[in-house]
Amino acid sequence: MTEPVISLEGVHVVHKARSGGLLRRDRVYALTDAHFSVRRGEILGVVGESGCGKSTLAKVIVGLQPATEGTVRFRGEDLWSLPPKRRRAEFGESVSMVFQDASTALNPRLSVRRILRDPLDVHRKGTAAQREKRVRELLDQVGLPEHVAEAMPAQLSGGQRQRVAVARALALEPDVIVADEPTSALDVSVRAQVLNLLVDLRASLGLGLVFISHDIQTVRYLADRIAVMYLGRVVEEGPADDVGRHPYTRALFSATPSLLGDGERIVLSGPVPSATHPPSGCPFRTRCWKATDACADAFPSSAQGGDHSWRCLFPENPVRSTL
Repeated sequence: MTEPVISLEGVHVVHKARSGGLLRRDRVYALTDAHFSVRRGEILGVVGESGCGKSTLAKVIVGLQPATEGTVRFRGEDLWSLPPKRRRAEFGESVSMVFQDASTALNPRLSVRRILRDPLDVHRKGTAAQREKRVRELLDQVGLPEHVAEAMPAQLSGGQRQRVAVARALALEPDVIVADEPTSALDVSVRAQVLNLLVDLRASLGLGLVFISHDIQTVRYLADRIAVMYLGRVVEEGPADDVGRHPYTRALFSATPSLLGDGERIVLSGPVPSATHPPSGCPFRTRCWKATDACADAFPSSAQGGDHSWRCLFPENPVRSTL
């Protein structure tokens, strides 16, 4: 196994939000005790309902959100202890991001050429001629014709804009790309093209990819490993074919019975608890059909099965994907 490019060790992110009155500020627990790592050449899928902390996690990984507590390591070193110059140069070139909606992530006043050249200019990569050559290479890598370089984002289709966003993320030849729901704003007919592009780039460039989505089928198709999040916590992590021990993971997969090997349909009752006042113990217990009083005492410690871990006192029986 290669050394992790990024690893999170007990990372918490707590925001303060105004609530009730001008002087009252509640604590919002956006991410709680996150542990995992990302290596070159692997795809880590992150899945969960809206508001579970997926986007906060993405911002922590790419350095847009410092941790309130815990450590983010970049190639073994504490990211936020690095001198700012090293953090900008080394980390900035090694980790990049593809945002959810390319129509807002791309500057509408810049041509595609300028958008793709910007990272190269900021990091002073090569000569002017080499930067122009790199722009052409990037367009070719994402399957766009060279003349697209002269277009403005508004002149492109949604799929073309997202390809430009992927090309920009590739500009500095990163080790890891974080893709935060990169296909959710696209038509169904275009999503498969962008997903296949990401898979091809991983194969050809040896990229590490963190793919964040609420679509469990897409994540299982794409990823080598899956981290399942609920209310800011990673409740299960393991190989894509093996996850399903935590009841919440099983509920997510139950929408596609063939993945479970039975016809069970699990319908969760009740709303997702508040991130401001999360329940004690296991955060899923208020919606879990297996919960007992013991689940309210403390968040379960991690149970291990090889490289598969889950946090549940009453895990489901193991299943494997039939895909």
